Amino acid sequence: MTKRPVIETSALTRRFGNLTAVDRLTMSVEPGDIFGLLGPNGAGKTTAIKMLTTLLRPTSGTALVAGFNITRHPAQVRKAIGYVPQMLSADGSLTGYENLWVFARLYDVPRAEREERAHSALAFMGLEDAANKLVRTYSGGMIRRLEIAQSILHHPVVLFLDEPTIGLDPLARKVVWEHITELQHNYGTTIFMTTHLMEEADHLCQRVAIMHRGKIVAIGPPAQLKAAIGGDETTLEDVFVHYTGDVLDTGESYRETSRTRRTVKRLG
Repeated sequence: MTKRPVIETSALTRRFGNLTAVDRLTMSVEPGDIFGLLGPNGAGKTTAIKMLTTLLRPTSGTALVAGFNITRHPAQVRKAIGYVPQMLSADGSLTGYENLWVFARLYDVPRAEREERAHSALAFMGLEDAANKLVRTYSGGMIRRLEIAQSILHHPVVLFLDEPTIGLDPLARKVVWEHITELQHNYGTTIFMTTHLMEEADHLCQRVAIMHRGKIVAIGPPAQLKAAIGGDETTLEDVFVHYTGDVLDTGESYRETSRTRRTVKRLG
C-alpha cells in the first residue's frame, strides 16, 4: 500500500503587497524523508516554512501537513509538528532542563510525563550532563541541540528546521547532523529543513528543492540534480549556481549565536 506524502502543497502562494514571496509552490515530501529547501536570501524559504507551520496564512493555494489542511485545521497541524526557527528560541536565563519543562507545557505534554520526556530528549541530544546549567553558558552547538530537543518533546510527525546549523563551527555542525539523522532513523521523523550549506543538504537530504524568486526551479535527489548538469565532479553548489545564478553565502556563545541569527533574519 502506497503511503501518502506527509507534506503536500498545491500552488501555495504568499504575497506581501506587490511582492510575491512564494509563487505557486507545488511539491510533496514522503514520510520519513529529510527534505531540503535551498535558495538564496530572499528566495522565500522562511515564508514557505511559516505557512507550513501555520504561522503565516497563505494568500492562495493549499497545503496538507500530516494530513491536515494548514488553513482549515491549524491546531491539528501544530500538534503534529515541531519547529526550530532561525531566531533563538531557548531562554538563556533558564537551565536546559527548565527550558524543556516550559516547552513541555506549551506542547500540552501530560504533567506526569514531562520530567521523563525532558530527560529523555536531553539524553538523546547529548545534553544530559548540561541539563542543570544555564543556557547562557552553552556553546552555539549545544543551544541548537537544546532547541531541537525542545521541538521533539511531543514526538512530532514532522520536524521543521530553519537553518539548523547557522553560525556553528564544523565540529558542532557535524554533531547536529548526527542527531538529525538519528531522529530520522530511530523515530521515523520526517524532517523539512532550509539551509545555505550545500554540503549539509547533500549529506542529509534524500530530496532537495531549489527556490529562486519565490518559485521552485529544480527538485529531486541531490545525485540526480548533479548528474543532470554535469559530470562526476559536479557539486550541489554547482547545481545551486546553475539554477539561481547566485553565489552562496557561507563555536559561538549564547550572545554570539543570538546576534548571528538576528543578522540572518534581517537578511531574509
